[in-house]
Parts: sequence; structure tokens; C-alpha cells
Amino acid sequence: MRDPLNKTIREVKPSGIRKFFDVVSEMTDAISLGVGEPDFDTPWRVRDEAIYSLEQGRTFYTSNAGLKELKEEIAKFLDRRYSLTYDPYEEMLITVGGSEAIDIGLRAMIDIGDEVLIPQPSYVSYEPCTILAGGKPVIIELKEENDFRLTAEELEEAITDKTKLLVLPFPNNPTGAVLERKDLEKIAEVVIKHDIFVMSDEIYSELTYLDSHVSIASLPGMKERTVLINGFSKSHAMTGWRLGYACAPKEIIAEMLKIHQFAIMCAPTTSQYAAVKAIRECDKEVAEMREEYNARRRYLLQRFREMGLKCFEPFGAFYMFPSIKEFGMTSDEFATRLLKSKKVAVVPGNAFGECGEGFLRISYAYSLSNLKEALGRIEEFIGELREEM
Repeated sequence: MRDPLNKTIREVKPSGIRKFFDVVSEMTDAISLGVGEPDFDTPWRVRDEAIYSLEQGRTFYTSNAGLKELKEEIAKFLDRRYSLTYDPYEEMLITVGGSEAIDIGLRAMIDIGDEVLIPQPSYVSYEPCTILAGGKPVIIELKEENDFRLTAEELEEAITDKTKLLVLPFPNNPTGAVLERKDLEKIAEVVIKHDIFVMSDEIYSELTYLDSHVSIASLPGMKERTVLINGFSKSHAMTGWRLGYACAPKEIIAEMLKIHQFAIMCAPTTSQYAAVKAIRECDKEVAEMREEYNARRRYLLQRFREMGLKCFEPFGAFYMFPSIKEFGMTSDEFATRLLKSKKVAVVPGNAFGECGEGFLRISYAYSLSNLKEALGRIEEFIGELREEM
């Protein structure tokens, strides 16, 4: 029988994030710090709106591009929060999570052989989606000594005459790194100089703890060359609602919409009605969740210092990226031994790119009681390793 499978997809590796999560789900008394999912319930008024929409029989398709009312609310939100002005009818598309926006954005923009610059460590889908779009991923290895921030010099060095797009994954998963305005201004200069485009994944924009988030699309000359991606999963604890959005110049949105029409039709209707309520009325709940995450962030930093575990201070998302290089084992080996001996699951840093080797991703999207128990077990494990050395 002939091979039924596509050669390209066969060469794409499966996500490294789920491996340890799948194991821990079958263990008793295990604690997972591996999944990037808020432990908060979706705000009640959002859930109530979803229930109301179902009671009203709003179970039909929406417009392919999304509910008019939702897009108008997103436009207002982007204006008041990030000083971004988008036409909700021509420059915006509602998607099935930020992940769909990444996929169709790359497919709409990349021709075969185009180079896509991907700073790593970073979210696992950028590289395979680039490959599936026919592009060539070019990895920029971010450095711990720079707090895993992308520098203009690193960007300049990676650009060739085949470069078309830079993925800008900040605030960053898995490191928690952020880019400040001064960083973005230097990057924007390089982008404009070389006439390339940016895909700015800002799904964690509402979870920043240094200053207010700055979008590169708000800088002079950048809106017309930026695809901004965001959504409701992290900010509003709506992961399972599968709702994101993309904002970009209308000619890019038009082509993304084509793919969305044929592959998806529209984002979930109930989720869209609920999201109108979320973005219109839930700033208070978002701020409360952000403050709780910040408290957990500070707690983990303190505990790592007490353990003598090296970790730079992250100012975004809800992840820590401590170094375990002192123990002389790979990230996979460390995570496996930790899981087997102490029943704590974390994600090896190399799941987010080869330069993540020697690090772990630890999520603090968990209750403080779970974090305290897990950190106590990790401290015991580290103590035992140091005795062996």
C-alpha cells in the first residue's frame, strides 16, 4: 500500500508540553506545574452571558469574521489599553484561539522558501506552523544574560534577503520575559530598515508586572507591517472557550479570512457572545487575577533564592524558567527524575527550542497551596541531588 501520509507533517515533532502532563494525570498525589492554564474560573458574568445566549437560541453561525458587536468592543479595548486604532470591519478577525490566528497568519503571508525568524525559547507552535506554511524557520537563540529578551543586534544578525517575517512572542511563554518600549523601538528600526513584517503574539499582554504592556504595532511605522494576535484564554481565564483574534492591515486580514472561511467557518458563537461581556465589563476581574499571579510570582522567586536555584526575574505571563545546569543532567532527565521521585511535573526547557536545554518551565497558574507543596518537594529533590554531587 502506498504511504497515505504527508511527508512534511511526518517530520514535524509532536508538542513536548503534553508529555509530562499525560503521565501525571494517571499518578495519585501528583502535582502538575506544567500546564499554562489559569486556575481561576471564568468570571461569573461571562458564564452567565453564555447561558443567556443559549437560552435565547443564539446557536447559529456568526459572520465568518466574527460578531460585529465583539469586534467593536475589541477595537475599543485596544484603543483604551494600548493606544491602537483598528477598523473592526476590515482590520480584525475573530479566530478559534490565538493558535488559529498564528496558523492562518503564517499561511496567508508566507511563500515557499520565505524565512521566518523565531526567537526561542518560545511557544511550541511557531516553528511547525511555519514549516506547514512552506516557510523556513530561522531560530534566534535568546540568552539568559539578556533576561531572554530579543535584542536589535540579534535580529539584525539573523536577517537575510529571504527574511519575510519576525515572530515576536512577548510577554514570553516559557520564560516570562517582556520587551519594554525602548527594546521595541530598536527592534522596529531594524524591521523597517529591512522591510520585513512582524507577527506579534500578545496573548499574555494583560499579565505584565513591570509596567503597562506596549505593543510594537503602536510604534510609528509598525501598524502597517504587524499582525497582532491576542485572545481571551489567559487574561479572562477562558482557555476552553477557544476564542482569539487577529488585527492587521486589511489586505492581510482578507487573505487570513479566506483560510478561516474554508477551514473553520466561524469561531464558536456562544463564546463570542460571552466575550462581549468579558471585554466590556471584566477589567476588574482581570486586574484581580493579575495581582494574584504577581503574588505567586514573587513567592516563587523567593523560594528559588532560598533553594539557591538560579532564576532571572520574569515580568510577564505566569511562568518561571529556572536553570538546572548545575546538576549536570538534561532538562528531560531532571524533569523525569523529579516526577518519579517527588511526583511533581514540570516541562523541560528544551520543549520550547534547543536553547531551552538546561532550564525548566514552571507555571504558577496554580493555587498558592499547590505551589507551596510542590516547591517543598522540589527543594527536597534538589537537596538530594546536591548530596549526590
